[in-house]
Amino acid sequence: MQSSKPHEKLELLPRSQYRGIDKDDPLRFYFVPILGRMYRRRVELCLNECRGGGAVLEVGFGSGATFLNLSRMYQRIHGLDLNSSVREVEALFRRHGVETDLSNGSLLEMPYGDGEFDTVLLISILEHLHPSEQRRAFAEVRRVLKRGGQVVYGVPIERAFMVFMFRLLGYDIRQHHFSTEEDIREAAGESLDEVRVARMRAIPSLFGEVYEVGHFRRAT
Repeated sequence: MQSSKPHEKLELLPRSQYRGIDKDDPLRFYFVPILGRMYRRRVELCLNECRGGGAVLEVGFGSGATFLNLSRMYQRIHGLDLNSSVREVEALFRRHGVETDLSNGSLLEMPYGDGEFDTVLLISILEHLHPSEQRRAFAEVRRVLKRGGQVVYGVPIERAFMVFMFRLLGYDIRQHHFSTEEDIREAAGESLDEVRVARMRAIPSLFGEVYEVGHFRRAT
């Protein structure tokens, strides 16, 4: 089932402006022909599920590629990331009129109180956890969500085409992805109520579905 919300187009800064990210940040892929279009589209599908509100938490915000869009949808943007240089990212977006509250930390033990957020957003993060960690992750997500709040996540569906494209770029995804979309969807459903799950096809589409977006809700 697809959302009826108008399509959200990802708004990016020039690549040269981004700061505070390491060599593994996928930002570089956003500007590559064909693959870049797929990368931007997967983020747009996640943003399209975000309903807006008071506070959003993006886990694994990296370069802050979503922040310009999120700033139009939420009053407060919070972010949690293991490796990003939070002060550099905050300073960059402050210069563009976007205030953020960013921290370093783990999804499995988040430094937030209960019921703080309207939305928790995770784009290409959960596949890096092992299947045994998924339930703990979603328990933490549920804890920090307000009653009636939503979690929106995006995870890759591994296909031979995707593996091949990454290898051309010198990146072996099999060394980084440990959980499947089925592992993640099942764990989400144990803690939260499913709203919808949508899938994105490759470009060209003949290579099949390559990305899954899950939208789940904490019951009131």
